[in-house]
Amino acid sequence: GSSELRPPAAGPGQPSPQQRTETLGFYESDRGRKKKRSLPDLSLLRFISAELTRGYFLEHNEAKYTERRERVYTCMRIPKELEKLMFFGIFLCLDAFLYVFTLLPLRVFLAMFRFITLPCYGLRDRRLLQPAQVCDILKGVILVICYFMMHYVDYSMMYHLIRGQSVIKLYIIYNMLEVADRLISSFGQDILDALYWTATEPKERKRAHIGVIPHFFMAVLYVFLHAILIMVQATTLNVAFNSHNKSLLTIMMSNNFVEIKGSVFKKFEKNNLFQMSNSDIKERFTNYVLLLIVCLRNMEQFSWNPDHLWVLFPDVCMVVASEIAVDIVKHAFITKFNDITADVYSEYRASLAFDLVSSRQKNAYTDYSDSVSRRMGFIPLPLAVLLIRVVTSSIKVQGVLAYVCVVLFYCGLISLKVLNSIVLLGKSCQYVKEAKMEEKLFNPVLTATPGKPAGKQQGTFKSTQGISTDENGSTSVTSQPVHQKENMPSLLVTSNSDQFLTTPDGEEKDISQDSSELKHRSAKKDLLEIDRFTICGNRID
Repeated sequence: GSSELRPPAAGPGQPSPQQRTETLGFYESDRGRKKKRSLPDLSLLRFISAELTRGYFLEHNEAKYTERRERVYTCMRIPKELEKLMFFGIFLCLDAFLYVFTLLPLRVFLAMFRFITLPCYGLRDRRLLQPAQVCDILKGVILVICYFMMHYVDYSMMYHLIRGQSVIKLYIIYNMLEVADRLISSFGQDILDALYWTATEPKERKRAHIGVIPHFFMAVLYVFLHAILIMVQATTLNVAFNSHNKSLLTIMMSNNFVEIKGSVFKKFEKNNLFQMSNSDIKERFTNYVLLLIVCLRNMEQFSWNPDHLWVLFPDVCMVVASEIAVDIVKHAFITKFNDITADVYSEYRASLAFDLVSSRQKNAYTDYSDSVSRRMGFIPLPLAVLLIRVVTSSIKVQGVLAYVCVVLFYCGLISLKVLNSIVLLGKSCQYVKEAKMEEKLFNPVLTATPGKPAGKQQGTFKSTQGISTDENGSTSVTSQPVHQKENMPSLLVTSNSDQFLTTPDGEEKDISQDSSELKHRSAKKDLLEIDRFTICGNRID
């Protein structure tokens, strides 16, 4: 039995187990000696030499580095493209603002003349006045009433009351005024639209409102309160300009840079960026008017000494420059973090131009100044009331020559308004053609009036329904007013620009006709549908 446990004997020519163990130990010791000999080769100089001569190839990740380069080029293009949009938008606001001083009084005069001479021509139409004339008269009456109400507000007392506050308190007040301005602007245009529609709504419809007079008093109260709020803003800015150490002005300008922190690190879609761009246009134009009011008040206090204007000039330039710098930095980083190209600002400009061109159509659904108010949140009536109040209290008109100068100045304002409108209309037509949006002007979607089914009218208006398809294949519908013949049934033109933006542009909009009814699915919001943006916050999550 012991013989079975023994290892097999080595055959002829094969090494024994003892010889194998000795040979294996020899090789291991020889390998250790080789390792010891190769350790001096890994010296510090050789490591440094390898680090200095080590190479790599950027073309192995070409797409990544090309994208980074395009981002740099996009950031370099942002100031130019953004200022193009701002320049165009500011002149749109200027056009709507000049309309209140120039054409609106003339239109009110023509509407009143028509109303007075109506018995001479006979009542040919069921309406005493056209809807646009009714809206013009309402605007004029609101403007006059609020102007006389502003005489009961003492600007000097308000200035000294604000000047007596501490710097930190004034800084908090100014921030609260900015927030309140955005909130009241978002609700103010709804109040004015409700008044215009209530006053011009067809009388044969069932009454679903509280009456024209309550809406009128609400509109007057809104314009008056908003004008006082802007006056407090201008007074606070005036106190900052007249402070000795300019600390308040510095703090107020630093507040603009805080806006960068609240914007650049948030997710923005293209439509959200469009809303914020409109808000920046409105804010910049309002600041320009506030600076004009501050200069007028200061020049009045110094008896219109031109030398004092040069004292104010550096502070004015500093405020304007800080506003421009903040907008450029904010938009540059927003486009960088959200992968938005600089070409998007051309689309925004074309969308604003589309509003101007569509408002010039024969049967437009809204006035151009109201369209700017809805798109940008800029309401010219309160600002116009305040500016008229400041100008009339700062400049005294005495003598025949002074009244002649006032008439010449008014004629100059009308000339400026007409020239500005002509140039804007020409540029708008150019931008609309470059964006290939002409078909949206002539392909409206008509829907039946409430109470009448669409099936009874489908045969007549199939050719007028304009459904355009974008590059992605999704369907978008634009509805602009077109001329309707008298023998056609009464239809209501629906405007997509009167809708709120509630979803980002990632959703799609499809329209299908099912048994003579148009059923709207989930809507894709293009730039033409963005309206009355969230002014407080400048974006929608």
